[in-house]
Amino acid sequence: MTNPHATPAAGFVDATRASYDAMAEPFTDFCGDWLAGRPLDRALVTAFAELVRAQGSAPVADVGSGPGHITARLHDLGLPVFGIDLSPRMVALARRTHPHLRFHVGSMTSLDLPDETLGGISALYSIIHVPDDHLSAVFAEFHRVLAPGGHVLLAFQSGDEDGHLHLRERFGQDICLDYYWRTPDTVAARLTESGLQPVARFLREPDEEEKRPRAFVLARRPPA
Repeated sequence: MTNPHATPAAGFVDATRASYDAMAEPFTDFCGDWLAGRPLDRALVTAFAELVRAQGSAPVADVGSGPGHITARLHDLGLPVFGIDLSPRMVALARRTHPHLRFHVGSMTSLDLPDETLGGISALYSIIHVPDDHLSAVFAEFHRVLAPGGHVLLAFQSGDEDGHLHLRERFGQDICLDYYWRTPDTVAARLTESGLQPVARFLREPDEEEKRPRAFVLARRPPA
């Protein structure tokens, strides 16, 4: 059953949904398949897929799936994956681009999934919109839906310390969107608080198109 005590939809959820609905097309054109030209990032996603496959055949959720490129790559790596995104417009674009895959509208704050049913969760650049005081609750929700031994892979902007930026315009669209960057240690500590076990932390310097370092954290729900 779903969690009756899951975090209710908050103001940041509605603002994030509306912002991505407004900029869905230009955002998709800008991002493209961003893994294609980043072999280090791609290797980490591939390693995540191998770890999940080794645990069995439970489905994987790509949370914050956006235009669906990561969902499609995980599918190509042999995972039974589906995408979840806040924005109905982003979900519509993902379904159009990848008609052979499943995409659903939903929020990581309250996943419409039964307990202990997922073999893995990928959340690449989606926790960047979650405020600090909601992050542990999101990770607790990940813990709830992951089967024992299941893995989660996170990616996010990072730096020497945690920080925050609010944007009201992007791609010529009026938005109301908050971005949070965090150190790998901060995210690992929040995962631990929520019952998830950090496995690896990776930090790389920004490339020519990026302004901040990129962090990846791999964690898992401890085996039963």
